[in-house]
Amino acid sequence: MSKTLLPLHVGDISAFARSLGSQLADCGRTPGHVELLNMLARSSGHKNFQHLRANAMQAMQSAPSIPPAPAPEPVDQTRLKRLIRLFDRDGQLLRWPGKRGMEASCLWVLWSRIPARQSFTEAQLNDLLNTLHSFGDHALLRRGLIDCGLMTRTPDGREYRRVELKPTAEALALLERLGR
Repeated sequence: MSKTLLPLHVGDISAFARSLGSQLADCGRTPGHVELLNMLARSSGHKNFQHLRANAMQAMQSAPSIPPAPAPEPVDQTRLKRLIRLFDRDGQLLRWPGKRGMEASCLWVLWSRIPARQSFTEAQLNDLLNTLHSFGDHALLRRGLIDCGLMTRTPDGREYRRVELKPTAEALALLERLGR
């Protein structure tokens, strides 16, 4: 039979220790397992161990379940080397990747160089993107940023804004290797 782990929260450890010490002194002998559980429960402000257990079980059932944090995704070092070759020493994008899967990581690098919480006109964004790449297709990059959800634009296309997101593990590794 598996044991249910029950949390024991004590607001004042000093008062807890005094209460427990007093109960142990009154006992006059080494208490048994159940007696000791009851003493611990009373010292923490509960009637007895069953009361502590009932409160803990109720709290666990009413608490929203928090899914476990996902394990960090491993970064493929070979792929990372291929991505790095798409950039020059200054971090400027030299050419658009031939593989669709690599495009998003390149866009994350460009995204990281767009100022946060700032609005841009299409012309301003085009000028900024032109400083970040050398193959002369700012429209491809602008559309890619919008399609990947890294930027938003108003329905009339007059205003562009960077969306604040957490980069993928691969994008973070790429940004680190590029010195950003």
